Amino acid sequence: MEQQKLRELLETLHGELEQVDSVDEGTEAVLTTLRDDIRKLVDEKTGTPEEDASLVERLGEAVDHFEAGHPKLSLTIQHLLDSLANMGF
Repeated sequence: MEQQKLRELLETLHGELEQVDSVDEGTEAVLTTLRDDIRKLVDEKTGTPEEDASLVERLGEAVDHFEAGHPKLSLTIQHLLDSLANMGF
């Protein structure tokens, strides 16, 4: 059940990332990293604990980055973080 919820959140996040337009270099870097992270999660590749911690840290930074300009995107990322925490990440 939790895997299905995670997959749905990832799909929602991916859709919202694709809708973000006219971004600065910093935001583009965050978006690129998030897209790569989503691909890794969707492909269900098993990462090391260090990679998992790094992913969670990057997602937390993305929440802060998008909070003011893209609150819906920030909220979706936060939901994703909550789901990952519930799964033991």
